[in-house]
Amino acid sequence: MLDVLARLFTQVMEPCYALTSNWWASILLFTLIIKVVLMPLSLWCQYNSIVMVRMMPALNRIKVMYFGDQETIGEKQAKLNKEYHYHPMLSLIPLAVQVIILFGLVEVIHGVTDHGAPGTEFLGLVPVEDGGLAWLMPVLAALSAVVMGEAQNRINPLQKEQTRLEKNITNGLSVALSFVLGIYVAAGMAFYWICSNLLSILVQVLCNVIVRPEKYVDYQELAASKAELDELNALSADKGPWWKPNPLARRERADYRRFFGTVNKHIVFYSERSGYYKYFQGAIEWLLANSTARIHYVTNDPKDNIFELAKDEPRIMPYYIGEKRAITLMMKMDADVVVLTLDDLDNYYIKRSYVRKDVKYVHMPHHMTSMHLTTSERSYDHYDAMLSVGPHQIREIRRIEQMRDLPAKQMVECGYDLLDRQIAEYAAREKPVHERPVVLIAPSWQKDNLLDFCGRETIDPLLAGGFRVIVRPHPEYLKRYRPRWEALCAQYEGTPTDRLVLDQDFSSNESIYDADTIITDWSSIYLEFSFATLKPSILINTPMRVANPDWQKVGIEPTDISLRRELGREVEVADLAGLADVVQGLLDHQVDWHERLEEVRERTIFNLGHGGEVAGRFLLDTMLAQQARREGGAAPMGGPAGAADDEVGDAGDGSKNGGAAHEAR
Repeated sequence: MLDVLARLFTQVMEPCYALTSNWWASILLFTLIIKVVLMPLSLWCQYNSIVMVRMMPALNRIKVMYFGDQETIGEKQAKLNKEYHYHPMLSLIPLAVQVIILFGLVEVIHGVTDHGAPGTEFLGLVPVEDGGLAWLMPVLAALSAVVMGEAQNRINPLQKEQTRLEKNITNGLSVALSFVLGIYVAAGMAFYWICSNLLSILVQVLCNVIVRPEKYVDYQELAASKAELDELNALSADKGPWWKPNPLARRERADYRRFFGTVNKHIVFYSERSGYYKYFQGAIEWLLANSTARIHYVTNDPKDNIFELAKDEPRIMPYYIGEKRAITLMMKMDADVVVLTLDDLDNYYIKRSYVRKDVKYVHMPHHMTSMHLTTSERSYDHYDAMLSVGPHQIREIRRIEQMRDLPAKQMVECGYDLLDRQIAEYAAREKPVHERPVVLIAPSWQKDNLLDFCGRETIDPLLAGGFRVIVRPHPEYLKRYRPRWEALCAQYEGTPTDRLVLDQDFSSNESIYDADTIITDWSSIYLEFSFATLKPSILINTPMRVANPDWQKVGIEPTDISLRRELGREVEVADLAGLADVVQGLLDHQVDWHERLEEVRERTIFNLGHGGEVAGRFLLDTMLAQQARREGGAAPMGGPAGAADDEVGDAGDGSKNGGAAHEAR
C-alpha cells in the first residue's frame, strides 16, 4: 500500500520539480495539489460540521433540560445525531488522510535525498537524529499549528462555536502533534506538514464560500440556547484553584448520595437560600408534632440555619445541594410531595421530576400580595397545588387558568403562618412610649427603590418635623450597593441618634414592631407591619415594580395596588415636602386606623392564627393520599435496595399516630 502511494506521489512530485527546479518549492506545490484533490472530502467535512452546528440549539437545550445528568444527555445526544445524520468521527478523517500521506511521502523524500541532488542535504535531516538547525523544523511546525488553530477558531463553523476549553484542547493537540511530528520525521516531511497546516486556512475559506454556514444555521437561535446554557454553567462556580480540595464540594456530593440513598421519601422542602425556613416553619413544626414523617430539607445554602435545627430534631433531614447540582437533583426527584416557594417551576432551571411523573408539587406562599403583577405570567403554571394566603390569590389564579385554558390546580384556603407568628410576637411585646414618634423607612432594593430615587427628599422633611427616623435598608441593598449606603450615611454623619438611626442590624424585628408608622415604596413589608401591629403605613409612589407587563389583561386589580389605599396613605414623590403632615395626620387617628386595619386583615387573610396548622394538615393528607395511591398501583421508585426508608402517620385527631414504615426496596 505504501509502495503504491510512494510511486504515485513520485509521479506528482517530479513534474513539480521540473516546473520549479527547487525541491522545497516542489513540496509546497505538491501540498497544494493534494489539497485540491482532497477538496471534495473537505467539503463533506464542512457540511458535517455545519450539521453539528445546526443541531447545537437542540443539544444545548437538552443540556439545560437534563443539566448534570451526563448519562441522559449522552442518550439524547445519540438520538439527536441520528435525527440530524451527524457523524462525530467524520471530523477525524482529514487527519487520518494526512497521516497516510505522510507515510507515503517518506519514500519520496528518501528518494530525493538518496540521489544527493544539490540543495537536498537539509531536506533529509531528522532533528532527533541529526540535531543542529534541523530543530528549527519542529518549532516552525508547532508555530504553523498555532496560526492554523487561531484562524480555525474564527472561520471554522464548528470550531468557532466550541467552548474555550474545547478550542484549547483541539489547538493544543494540533500544536503538540505538529511539534512531535517535526522531531521524528525528515525536514522535508515536516515542511510538507507546515505547508499543509497553513494551506488548511485557505481551504476553510473556500469551503465557507462554497457551503455557506449562514444558509443552514439559525445563529440567533444558537446564541439564545448558548446564553441559557452559559447562565446555568455560571451557577455556583467553584472558587479557588482547581488543585485545592473543596470541602463544600465533598459535603455536597455526600449529601447528594445520602438523599438518593433514602427510598420512599414522602415530603421534601426545597429552599433557595438561608432565611426561607420562616415560610415553611409552621407547616414543618405541625408535621413534626402530628405525624411520624421525616422532613427532607434541601437547601442551596451551606450555612442554612436548618442544619442547627436538625441537631435538636432528628426527624429533620437537611441536605446541602448547590445550585448546579440542585438542578439535577430536582430532575431526578423521587418524593411523594415537594414543597417550594419558587416561582417559575419548570420554566427555567428547576424542573419537575422526569423520573417520577406522580410527584405532587405544592407552592408555599412567601408574600401576601397578588399573583399576577410582581411575578412572570407563567410563574405558577406547573404546580399541582397552591397554599393561598387569601381569597384574592385564589381568584387571580382561577382567572389566569381560565384565560390560558390551563388545568385547574388544587387551591387551598391556607393563610400565612409567618404573619400569625408576627402577630403573636407583637402581642407579647411591651409597647414602648416614645418621646418622639418613630418613623421607620424600610424600602425595597430593586431599581428605583426609595433610597436611590428619593432618599433625602423622604428623610429631611421627617427630621424637620421633629420625628425620630429609623432607616432600615433591605439586606440585599447592602449586599449589592454598599457604596450607595455608605454615601447616604456620610451625608447624615453627626446627626444625633435620638433623631436619626441608620439601622444595619437585621437580627431582630424590634425596629419594625416599635415604629409608630412605616414608610416604604413597593416593598411588601408594609403588609407585615400593618397587619401585625394594626398601625397604618405610608407608601411612596416611586416607579412601580412590574414583572408581568400583561398584568392588566387579568382584569383584577392587584392587591399590591389596592391594599396601599386601605392600609395607609399614598404619597407622590412630588409631594414629599409635606410628608411630616401626612405622618402626623395618621398618628392623630390611631384608634380609627386600628379598627379599619383589623377589618381589612380579617377579609384578606385566611385562617388567622392557624396558617401553619392548615398547611401542615394539607401536606399530611396529601402524603397519605400519595402513599395510598402508590400502594394500590405501581411500586414506588426509590433508591437502592436496603436504603433507609421514611414513614408517615395519619394525624387523625391531632395526636401522634405512627404509621408502619414501608419495607425498604
